[in-house]
Amino acid sequence: MSKTFKRTTVTSALPYANGPVHIGHLAGVYVPADIYVRYLRLKGRDVIFVCGSDEHGVPVTIRARKEGITVQEVVDRYHNLIKKSFSDFGISFDIYSRTTSATHHKLASDFFRKLYDDGKLVEQVSEQFYDEQTGRFLTDRNIRGECPRCHAPEAYGDQCEKCGATLSPEELINPYNAETGNPLVKKATKHWYLPLDKDQEWLEKWILQEHREWRSNVYGQCKSWLDGGLRPRAVTRDLDWGIPVPVEGADGKVLYVWFDAPIGYISNTKELCEARPELGSWETWWKDPETRLVHFIGKDNIVFHCIVFPAMLKAHGGYILPDNVPSNEFLNLEGNKISTSKNYAVWLNEYLEDMPGRQDELRYVLTANAPETKDNDFTWADYQARCNNELVAVYGNFVNRALQLTQKYYDGKVPACGVLNDYDRETLDEFRDVKGKLENLLENFRFRDAQKEAMNLARIGNKYIADCEPWKVVKTDPERVKTIINISLQLTANLAIAFEPFLPFSSERLRTMLAMDSFSWEDLGSTCLMPEGKLLPKPGLLFTKVEDEAIEAQVKKLEDTLKANAEAEYRAEPVKPVIPFEDFEKLDIRVGLVKACEKIKKSKKLLKFTLDDGSGKDRTILSGIAQWYEPERLVGKRVLFIANLAPRQMMGETSCGMILSAVNYNGDLSVTTTLDDVKGGSQVG
Repeated sequence: MSKTFKRTTVTSALPYANGPVHIGHLAGVYVPADIYVRYLRLKGRDVIFVCGSDEHGVPVTIRARKEGITVQEVVDRYHNLIKKSFSDFGISFDIYSRTTSATHHKLASDFFRKLYDDGKLVEQVSEQFYDEQTGRFLTDRNIRGECPRCHAPEAYGDQCEKCGATLSPEELINPYNAETGNPLVKKATKHWYLPLDKDQEWLEKWILQEHREWRSNVYGQCKSWLDGGLRPRAVTRDLDWGIPVPVEGADGKVLYVWFDAPIGYISNTKELCEARPELGSWETWWKDPETRLVHFIGKDNIVFHCIVFPAMLKAHGGYILPDNVPSNEFLNLEGNKISTSKNYAVWLNEYLEDMPGRQDELRYVLTANAPETKDNDFTWADYQARCNNELVAVYGNFVNRALQLTQKYYDGKVPACGVLNDYDRETLDEFRDVKGKLENLLENFRFRDAQKEAMNLARIGNKYIADCEPWKVVKTDPERVKTIINISLQLTANLAIAFEPFLPFSSERLRTMLAMDSFSWEDLGSTCLMPEGKLLPKPGLLFTKVEDEAIEAQVKKLEDTLKANAEAEYRAEPVKPVIPFEDFEKLDIRVGLVKACEKIKKSKKLLKFTLDDGSGKDRTILSGIAQWYEPERLVGKRVLFIANLAPRQMMGETSCGMILSAVNYNGDLSVTTTLDDVKGGSQVG
């Protein structure tokens, strides 16, 4: 950080109030932001942490129509659920407000009006997709149609989720309303645009020259947009839910959600400062050059926070611009994309129901796997391994040993530290270095590496007490044990501080076990945190193992969701061209009793069937279904087969016919059988 600031305004992306929040949100935005803010507070810096629910836009209106309730009822429900989830996970906002507040409506309206009055907006008439039956203009995400690239039948107006192509609604083949299925027409409508093309020059200088320190993924995406040339972007839209456009001739139009939402950071700050006068004026946090502005967002919001919002602030005048935008990439789940619309996610409220009291475990794993510069994957197997092998076996084990031995040998009182040997000094020197290492990583938004550094300190402590073996030394050198336990307690107290930004709940429990009434970042690295004679309460376990049953239940929940989604999305293949009945009559389909079934050596796909086909002689048929069936499962079944196919040589065997199977929704094969006992050789027709 080249410049020294007096204060820091930290924002995190406003989540849509159309559903709960999931681990992807937590990993991508809110845990990193919380780590950074907790660190600044420990450092004694002036900082505010601002967020709130984004309650406008199309997603909330879609949810309301689906559920048959008002939009206000939808946003009220999810605002409260989201706010509680964040609180439950220790995301320490100074304010979590909402964009339906009166303060926000006025500030956003006034912001637009100033740009309008100053001639900073462009009025333009364009043709947009319109549903004549519902009387609504549609957004890109509300439009579906056939993908022009891969021809998937249900591509969105902005992206095809099957092939990943970025699209515009005009490119779709036969576009339709995603909600109703109604066909669409083009209709002229008037809107106001932010002329980003006029901001091209200063944005290139500001980002590409003056902010080379931004993360490579952020810098790269901004450069790509700038290299492609910026174009005017609409700031209003036709919708009946949102902040009305405050000019004449704008009936039925509201502020576009991407324009209104980031202004929520400012309106939330205004609410905060009105509630807490000691913070001073909200303008100090948004207009004073001595204030540093930092946005924490996901990669889908990079352009809005690095290009569009700065252009808005500069057009208005008087505002500071963001100094850094540490955006994360996406977190996948068990190898698949997280999907809110398909319910494929680990929802925070459900996690706490299934894993009560394990907020820090999830925070730890999400930070360890943080998608800081590229997409990453969350798996329940990794979650269990990190919890049990790192939190329990390393950090928790060291703390438990140190505190239990204090109780056992000294009735819970901190013993005096005696003469240090070389190993003691070496260990303490490593701990003294922690403060500088962590500061460097945290200041540069490298939270994954910072947490790893904190855990390395726990490893050092665990190794120290294991190597010193006080339970053995106590028999031969009791004075030496006092020094070992004293040093172990000093290290434990350091860990309570080092892990505070990452694991606030367990750090608080540990400070209670250590009777630490006060602490600060400046104490980190000190070897005098636990004074001689201090009485410690009886400790409990800092972490507990995650059992297999809990993990299996979570994996099954996801598998069930994938299966349900696949069934819901299944569409039968189009019927093949019509054929004359005489062509069908050429096929001789019969019932065969499976007398034997076995795998073909050197083949992963083929099974060898021996059938009673009613002829008095066994018939051999090879079928590529080995990955779906164990051979013995098919013995005794009555299967359907085509009897008059020409024989084929396969893997050294002669196959006389074809076993009929159905292709399931998920690609699995299911052998066709008869409901009742039918004699082998019976014809099907």
